[in-house]
Formats: sequence, C-alpha cells, structure tokens
Amino acid sequence: MKTQIGGLMLLVLSLSLPAASQGTGKRAARADSQSLFQLSSTTFSNQQTLPISMINNIIVNDSNSCSIDGSPGGNESPELSWTNAPAGTTSFVVTTYDSTAAFTHWGMYNISPTATGLPENAGVAGSTYGDQIVNDFEVGPEYDGPCPPDGYRPYAHHYVFTVYALDITLRLHSSPNFPANAETLYQALIDAGKGRHILGSSELIGLYSATPTK
Repeated sequence: MKTQIGGLMLLVLSLSLPAASQGTGKRAARADSQSLFQLSSTTFSNQQTLPISMINNIIVNDSNSCSIDGSPGGNESPELSWTNAPAGTTSFVVTTYDSTAAFTHWGMYNISPTATGLPENAGVAGSTYGDQIVNDFEVGPEYDGPCPPDGYRPYAHHYVFTVYALDITLRLHSSPNFPANAETLYQALIDAGKGRHILGSSELIGLYSATPTK
C-alpha cells in the first residue's frame, strides 16, 4: 500500500506542479535558475552519505543496530532551508521518504508560510514548527532516522527529503485510535495536487548503508 500511494503521489504531484517557465538564450536560463524554489541543508550534502546525527538509535545487545560500527545515532532531523518560495504560499510540508524501501521516516505539515527552513531536531516529538505524522515505524508523531537492514541488497538506501509549498493548509483525517500517518498525509497531498494547490517542490537526497564495506 505504501509503495502504491508513494508512486501515485509522485505522479499526481508531477502533473500538478506549475510548468517550468519558458525562455530562450542564456539570460532566460540564468533568470530561471535564480528564481527556483530550492531546498538545501547544512547537515548533509545532496547525494552524499548522511551523518550519524541523523541515524536511528535502535539498540540491540548494547549496540546500535542502525550504524556500521554500533556507535550511537543522534536520531535528529537535519537542518533544512529553502529559498524563493512561490508567491501565495500558505503552508509548507516536509517529508522524508526512503525510496529504496518505500518507507516514510518523517512528515511535517502546516509549517508557517513565513518559515524559510527548519532547524536541526525540529522533528522531535512535541515540535512546535508544524504538525507531524506517525511515521512508518509507527512511532510519533516525530522524526525517526534511517535504519536500513545490515547485509541486504541494495546496501545503500536513498532518503528523499522534500519540501512542498501549498496555497492551503492541510486537514488530515485522524482520531485517537487512528492518528495521522504517512498514508493520510500522502492522500492529502494527492488531493491538493489534483486541486492545483501545490505551488512548487524541491528535494535533497541523502544516502546511508548499515552494511560495512569489505
């Protein structure tokens, strides 16, 4: 179910985002690049290995089973910053999705339209930066970091951090027995995409493996 919803979400969002501006020549291309809605992080670099501060800290036999050498993981969400938010933005949504395992580690929505990012560990339980979902560990609402299985291919997992700019706030269907989770957030984003309420998005990809290199 997670894989189907994740794939459908990507399809709907790709169809709902505004078309790229058209232009000819180097001047138009340069102007477009300067006005793009862009996500960045001081915690990790795009397409590079994630630091131990972001890795989960699941302890088995007195060792962190999520790290290569068993050292403690920080289990903290990264610093995220975005620039050139689209005009008319009413809220932001941030998700962390393991595209290798079809697994959602974090979702925060209804982030203030005046925000230009999130500090490190904004995904802690009880965070005031936005509303959070229960992740696919069925923990939370909060961020819980990468913990790919040791010794199973593909060893390196791809973690996609995405920020969405919306011209609405989201109301997720939830109850005490059925709290908002990844599927309810993705369904809300699908509905927002169908209604053309997603003004833009940007992503970063981090890599991580718990399998020692030989």
